[in-house]
Amino acid sequence: MPQASSPALTGQWLAGRAVIVTGGATGIGAAYVAALAAAGADVVAADLPAVAGDGEAVAGNASASGGGRVLFSTADVTDDGDLARLVARTQREFGGVDALVNNAAVYGALGAKRPLQELTSAEWDRVMAVNVRGTWQAIKAAVPAMSARGGGRIVNISSVVARTGAPGFAHYVASKAAVEGLTRAAARELGGLGITVNAVAPGLVSDEATRTLNDPGYIARAAQARALAREMRPGDLLGAVLWLCSPASAFVTGQTIIVDGGGVFA
Repeated sequence: MPQASSPALTGQWLAGRAVIVTGGATGIGAAYVAALAAAGADVVAADLPAVAGDGEAVAGNASASGGGRVLFSTADVTDDGDLARLVARTQREFGGVDALVNNAAVYGALGAKRPLQELTSAEWDRVMAVNVRGTWQAIKAAVPAMSARGGGRIVNISSVVARTGAPGFAHYVASKAAVEGLTRAAARELGGLGITVNAVAPGLVSDEATRTLNDPGYIARAAQARALAREMRPGDLLGAVLWLCSPASAFVTGQTIIVDGGGVFA
């Protein structure tokens, strides 16, 4: 499992906050769940039924670490009914919803890189349904609960490929650019409710999904192109996500924070 925290992320500074993490059963999503719980937040990790076993393990391990409470809940972010039940369960178990991390996305399952003219409409629509529409649907579901608490934090997960492009993944690149546009639009609309909406754009993370989709040479070249010339780990993302979920970021909204060791400068 990815490293959950680092010496810079100690203390119960998110105690009392209830957070939903979509796509929280595996990979980087599981790292977000563990880090949020270690910081004292009560977390609902949401993911598909197919990975429920992983999700229950993540929840059990994070809860046992001595931080906040963690529950796993099945949810498909493209299903309004699932999202309504997810929000209701979070309110019932933890008293409300203070933050939402929109991490669920089609990435590891993209398959081999292919030119855009070889992508099918079904592949395009699947990526857009989860990565873009699912992000919007999750925001829509969480807003009433956040408003009832007097505000909240929404953190959408984008990617640096929205700026750099990535040959062979045109549908994924387009989806992450759309997530950033949605972030700005939602920030404008929801500011009056005390809800901030920001995005985090990771660089190429050296995890299982990335190693499946890219050859070692590609990953090594990405590392050497950074100002901080090393491979990026899931733990490198935790500080930005936790800060954007916290009261410390109360006057930051509509922004995309690039976390990639200085490979891309906005």
